[in-house]
Amino acid sequence: MIDKERFERAKEKVIGLQRERNGIGTLKEKTIHAVLKNYYEEDCDKQEIPIDTFVADIYNGRQIIEIQTAQFNRMREKLTGFLPSYEVTIVHPIPRYKYLVWIDKDTGEYSQRRKSPVTGNPYFIFPELYKIKPYLLDDNLHIRVVMMDMEELRFINKSPKRRKKSAGKYDRLPLEMVDEVIIDCREDYMQFVPYSLEGEFTSLEFAKEAHISRALAQTVLNILHYVGTVEKTGKRGNSILYQVKE
Repeated sequence: MIDKERFERAKEKVIGLQRERNGIGTLKEKTIHAVLKNYYEEDCDKQEIPIDTFVADIYNGRQIIEIQTAQFNRMREKLTGFLPSYEVTIVHPIPRYKYLVWIDKDTGEYSQRRKSPVTGNPYFIFPELYKIKPYLLDDNLHIRVVMMDMEELRFINKSPKRRKKSAGKYDRLPLEMVDEVIIDCREDYMQFVPYSLEGEFTSLEFAKEAHISRALAQTVLNILHYVGTVEKTGKRGNSILYQVKE
């Protein structure tokens, strides 16, 4: 369950400190990473804790919590080191609604924000899970998919040929934390199978019912097959058939 008051406290703590230091993005870490770290652990003495040869984002005496906004492949060494001895929870934020704001580096002027046409959903974590696939069946590993509305700040690219779109991200600011999808054990992966699917189905049929692209559906099914949620039953033409595993 989302604790909205705690989330607002974390936002004010991080963004307020950044304002004191003359602007968003002046801290060592990006805003969403910092806000989520303070949401999941308000006590700063339990943040950035050296463990073995690594530094954990949070260690509260019971578990390690790592805030990972992207590039799960960078987690492999930590997971290899942590999982034999510690419960590890990976927190991954996904934008539900994203609003784009362009910044002129010369003037500091901000554009009016524009809503991105892409609406995020929890399935977006699966390409990242694929990068740590060998660790997913470890009983000590837990996942939190945090759905958030956020504002993305980008610098204007003043190249005559590429006016804006290639400028790159400056920072992302959290607006609202709207949901948390929890994966604590292999049975929890069942929540990603649409209820409307019955019997055998293809990746295209899965994609249609889940409202995602076929390419993403194939990655999702790769993981669901690996963790034992679905099994392959044959083929229909060139398409692999799946069904929920009993």
